[in-house]
Amino acid sequence: MTAQDRINAYWTGRAPAYDAYQQRPERLADDRAAWAEIWKQALPPAPLDVLDIGTGSGHVAMSVAGLGHRVTGIDLSEGMLEQARRHAAEVTNAPDFRLGDAVAPDFPDASFDAVVGRYVTWTLREPGTAVANWIRLLRPGGLVAMVDSTWFPDGLDEQTQPGVTAFYDEEVRSLLPLATAKSIDETALVLAASGLKDIKVTPLTTIYDLDQRYGVSPGHEVQMQFLISGRV
Repeated sequence: MTAQDRINAYWTGRAPAYDAYQQRPERLADDRAAWAEIWKQALPPAPLDVLDIGTGSGHVAMSVAGLGHRVTGIDLSEGMLEQARRHAAEVTNAPDFRLGDAVAPDFPDASFDAVVGRYVTWTLREPGTAVANWIRLLRPGGLVAMVDSTWFPDGLDEQTQPGVTAFYDEEVRSLLPLATAKSIDETALVLAASGLKDIKVTPLTTIYDLDQRYGVSPGHEVQMQFLISGRV
């Protein structure tokens, strides 16, 4: 297995539990409202052609499609795509979920108005190459908008995420420069160095408040998440 194969296997194994956590009924309505507002503020008015990279179980893609955009979501985890397609079957204006690599999306140049993602930059191999490829896919004035945080500043290991090192082994971790970022500025610098302009880092205080109210997943602490954006 390649390093990427091991990453894919990890997320496929986690997909049912991960999606169930995202759909917790006690938080679901508040989450949907908060994220819809975040993406409404981040993106120009609909309809746009939007690519959700590393879509996972489709949370971002579904939220953005709910705003009236035309959304394509790609992921290399078949297990995650299975969850995403299950959700898509329940709505109108559903995203188009496809198998695809966030680092090297297989679409023609200038196919999209925006590239979005959540919790994906930390697990990107070659993030600079990835952002350069996203820029290629954007039309003039296009936008990249990523949500992430500094999840593992002290290292990604069994203590922080039990069972993770069977997949995110030493080789895999060595290929992910943002996995142990100590500041969100490291992610912003990757976007800027790859050629994006007007870089903005916005703290997501509404999500922080929800995390304080409802708690966060095992192995994580309540911490600020950020929207990092830039334009071509």
